[in-house]
Amino acid sequence: MTSQQQRMIFLHGLESSGQGYKATMLRALFPAMLTPDFGGTLDQRMLQLVPILGEESDWVIVGSSFGGLMGALWTCAHPYQVRKLVLLAPALSHPAFAATPPAPVSVPCLAYHGQRDSIVPYAPVKTLIEQVFHNATFHLVDDDHMLRTTVQAIDWQTLLNN
Repeated sequence: MTSQQQRMIFLHGLESSGQGYKATMLRALFPAMLTPDFGGTLDQRMLQLVPILGEESDWVIVGSSFGGLMGALWTCAHPYQVRKLVLLAPALSHPAFAATPPAPVSVPCLAYHGQRDSIVPYAPVKTLIEQVFHNATFHLVDDDHMLRTTVQAIDWQTLLNN
C-alpha cells in the first residue's frame, strides 16, 4: 500500500497547529497526510478527532507532545483502527494517561524522545510506553522537546510506509 492510499494524520502539540514546522514538513513528504488544527481541553480535542478518524481503519498516527497523548489515547481506545503509532516527545505523563494507564495494545508504536527535553521528562514516558504498547520501540535521542534535529534525520518514507 502506498502512502497515497494510507490514511495518515499528524496530531500537533498543545501550543502548535496543523501549520507548524513538523506538520508542514510531513505534509511536504506525504501530501495526503491530514494535519488538522485542534483547540481546547484534551476532552474537546479528542471529540474533534472523532469525525476525522471516524470508523475507518489502517490509520498511521503521528503525534507530537500533546498530540502524542491524543494519538496514544485514541490508539488504546481504538486499536483496530490504527496500523502504526509514531510518538514524538509524547505528553504521556498527563494524568489522563498516567493516572490510570490504558490496557495494553499490540499496535506497532515508535517513540522518539529527547534526553534534553525539559517540558516532558522521558523516564516516565518510556515506562508508560513499555507498559501499554507491547510492540513498541523507544528511541532516546540527543535532542530537546522540539526534536527538530531528530525529525529532520528520520527516514519518514521508510518509517511510515512499512
